[in-house]
Amino acid sequence: MTIYYVNSATGSDRNGGTDQKSAFATLSKVESLGLKPGDSVLLAKGSVFNEQFDIKYSGSETAPIKIGSYGTGAAPVIHSGGDGIHSLYASNIVIENLKISNTGGAAIYGGDVTNWTVRDVEIAKSGMSENAGAVTFRNSKNVTVEDSKISDVKGDGFWIEKVSGVKLLNNTVTSANGSTADAMQLNDSSNILIKGNHLDQTHAVSPKGGIALVRATDAVVADNVLTGGGFGISAPAGKNVAIHGNDISGYHGYSWSFAVGLGDQGSARDYDISGNHIHDGAWGVAVSGATGTSYSLTNIKVHDNVFDDLTQAALKVDRPASGSFYSNTIETGVKATSISPAIVDAHTFSVSNNHTVANVETALASTETKIAATTEAVADPAVVAVHDNLKIFTDTGEAHRGNLLENDSSDNDTLVLRRFGDEAVGKHGLTLTGDYGSIHVDREGNYAYTLDETKLPDDHSGHVSESFKYGIDDGTSHHSDADTLTVFIHMDGLLS
Repeated sequence: MTIYYVNSATGSDRNGGTDQKSAFATLSKVESLGLKPGDSVLLAKGSVFNEQFDIKYSGSETAPIKIGSYGTGAAPVIHSGGDGIHSLYASNIVIENLKISNTGGAAIYGGDVTNWTVRDVEIAKSGMSENAGAVTFRNSKNVTVEDSKISDVKGDGFWIEKVSGVKLLNNTVTSANGSTADAMQLNDSSNILIKGNHLDQTHAVSPKGGIALVRATDAVVADNVLTGGGFGISAPAGKNVAIHGNDISGYHGYSWSFAVGLGDQGSARDYDISGNHIHDGAWGVAVSGATGTSYSLTNIKVHDNVFDDLTQAALKVDRPASGSFYSNTIETGVKATSISPAIVDAHTFSVSNNHTVANVETALASTETKIAATTEAVADPAVVAVHDNLKIFTDTGEAHRGNLLENDSSDNDTLVLRRFGDEAVGKHGLTLTGDYGSIHVDREGNYAYTLDETKLPDDHSGHVSESFKYGIDDGTSHHSDADTLTVFIHMDGLLS
């Protein structure tokens, strides 16, 4: 495992490169080395590299190749007429603590790559000579981008296409510009977690919006702040999509502008849209689509959201769909629903137990208090497990294929522990490990969350959340399925 040093100001490609005093000068020199698992390439802070960096070699899962920085001062900068960092087929790569700007193509491009982590990278003014996603991954597996900043780019902030295993965590995107530019666009991808990001399209030159999640399978979009643009979250087609706890506002400009929309690019099944604060925009949640489309839109649940300061209805349903709109809070002056008469007559989309309030801020404060005080999952009131009003019971009928836990169609507040063969889970139960702790489900269906406080963020303020997805594919031709349990951890409560 070798560390190579590169310094554009004081280095020389005639040096050995393995000591800070004998650093290389160029990225092209590094490309010629034949990097091995566990090797690191560190760029000197204050350096500026006017060339594309091609990553040609793979690390291993236990010893990735790392690209980072050393020294003091400003982060090293990569400029390029092409991509900033470019790779095809390389696996097990970590990129961190760099700045990439003024690139002709993408700042970071990965095609057919596996196990990439990008963290603490700043990107500005990418795609100057063509429309390209600032961060682009295609036909890849297990990609994580976290704690990074993207600003004033041409094209999408993120362009993710046909990637299995995506985590976009705690990133900031400001002003993704262009006629087709979104802050984030993900196409035909699966096993997705988009969490804790701040996306601001208020001043972007783009008719589009925050997140475009197209034909996704098993996706969680949670605890993001989305501001501006023509829409907040467009999830037009997909399966098992959870949109939880987001703050979506300032989406304007079009008669169709919505906070959350689905239905116009394919069938959508098993969407849970809950706990969001949707305000200062046009439509709230729009189940809609282009005239003449006949996609299947089934089990769309919209509940426990707060809607205020909207020029259109909180819910729009103008295409055949099944689902429910319940337990939402709607500010006085906002129309609750706009549902086409044919759907009302078909009784496929139920509306119940929604509340109108004069002061949304009071309602939000009341909701926070209620959530912090109500849980059957754990003893610590600072930790809350939420899945509607989660109750679990064991299914005693015949064995099922597909889901391990799934919603009972007869009761939307119940999660059913399905059986496989002779038993639902083994005698020792089922444990799922998350970022901050673990969920354990015993053979009777009781569940408990165990928190590891050492894994919490250092600032210990506000709250964090993590989501567990359950699913089993038994290897037959039957499709697998999934459900999600979200745990909110109120760190202020932990410290009190």
